[in-house]
Amino acid sequence: MVNNYDKIAAHYDKLSRLVFFKSQVNAQIDQLKFIPKGSTILLVGGGTGWILEEIAKFIPIGLSIIYVELSAKMIALSKVRNFGRNKVEFVNAGIEEFETDIKFDVILTPFLFDNFSQNRIMLVFNKLDVQLKNNGLWFLVDFSLTGQNGKWWKLILLKSVYLFFRILGIIEAKSLIETDSYFIEERYEKLEEKHYYGTLIKGIIYQKQN
Repeated sequence: MVNNYDKIAAHYDKLSRLVFFKSQVNAQIDQLKFIPKGSTILLVGGGTGWILEEIAKFIPIGLSIIYVELSAKMIALSKVRNFGRNKVEFVNAGIEEFETDIKFDVILTPFLFDNFSQNRIMLVFNKLDVQLKNNGLWFLVDFSLTGQNGKWWKLILLKSVYLFFRILGIIEAKSLIETDSYFIEERYEKLEEKHYYGTLIKGIIYQKQN
């Protein structure tokens, strides 16, 4: 199944830290202080669920989180995490198939869009945009090639990563597609932007405007 990480779920975190050290982790943790208390949160592609424990360190009670993850093995790992007294609903599905009437205060998409082809990126972005409240926050963490410094090594590294995952038959994408233009077109306000791992990883807090 495309974009399903079942094959490497048990080893994903170790592989990630082997290549990127703690850059992927830090990019996500640094955003959590922006979560308002009592928020309704949509977390898409949360992987092994370690982020639930980090969220609970900031806000241990009162959050309502829907955790959408295509990999059943990732869901199983996530369910045994300590997420405090926050309410977490696990949904084993791709975001394309996920349906809800809930409007969310916060959406988290950690390393989600780098999996998709361009047509599917547009579909997923539009779907999430509809599900976010006006003035809601969108926490984006992903790879980026927009910075010019060291672009050659970033291209080589990302090509290697994509090749690895495509050999395993995990992802559909062949290369990285930047998502900045989608947020600009919908007039999201950028509240914060940080870069990690020599600017290869970006963490951006967007706010949806009325």
